[in-house]
Amino acid sequence: MTAPSPTRPLGVVIATRNRSGRLAVTLRHLLALPERPEILVADNASTDDTRAVLARDFPEVRVLALPVNHGALARNHGARALGTPYVAFSDDDSWWAPGALGRAAELFDAHPRLGLIAARTLVGPDERPDPMNDVLARSPLGAATDLPGTQVLGFLACGAVVRRSAYLEAGGFHRLLFFGGEETLLAYDLAAHGWGVTHCADVVAHHHPDPGPRDGRPAVQRRNALLTAWLRRPVPYALARTRALAADARRDSHARRALRETLSRLPAALRARRPLPPHVERAARLLEGTQA
Repeated sequence: MTAPSPTRPLGVVIATRNRSGRLAVTLRHLLALPERPEILVADNASTDDTRAVLARDFPEVRVLALPVNHGALARNHGARALGTPYVAFSDDDSWWAPGALGRAAELFDAHPRLGLIAARTLVGPDERPDPMNDVLARSPLGAATDLPGTQVLGFLACGAVVRRSAYLEAGGFHRLLFFGGEETLLAYDLAAHGWGVTHCADVVAHHHPDPGPRDGRPAVQRRNALLTAWLRRPVPYALARTRALAADARRDSHARRALRETLSRLPAALRARRPLPPHVERAARLLEGTQA
């Protein structure tokens, strides 16, 4: 699938799998936006009626039908295929507030070093602020003279807008993590390539997740945090995180699963290891010290 010449500055990529009902709700919200972004659904080999629903009810939406489940990498495939200079990500249960994408495009136009905008995310029909909003707004990394908002090294994927060229230069989401806590590694890689990653509260996303915990999510997030450490952080740091997880594994089933899955992926992580530049490592340490 080749990328067309962009007719609009910003598009939306949605990675989905087997959630046709929720996807339909999301698409109706996105299609009603005044910015009228180009929309691409990267379907992770759904086995439900997702593709039939898209063909029947949303013929104006582009579909990238992936033959297997690529997890978060579906966003990479979507960004390559979309071709717009700026790309917003939505999950199949999230969408953008009217005017948010137009504001994001203005910020990218005005700040050439800006690589990623982490939005302010509102949750559910009562629009509760996501706790991540405060974490991002209070980042000790502060402001930069050539960037809007507050510098961060984290974000929610369902509330992120990227400069496509920066995203692809940094490699997009990493194949080793698949899904769950995959955002930190991308933020590290963007910063390592010199791109700004900032929280801009005037860019707003809506997220309507299923209530209750997701099976296996705590283990996956702990696994991916440790894999991120081995991929980018100093070896003593990664060893300390591994020892801490091993200690927790003696009494916690999520930690045991996380440790087991990390060890099975560790050879691949070591082959792909690329330590952060010193200034990004210092920023990561500063953020962790504040959050601790």
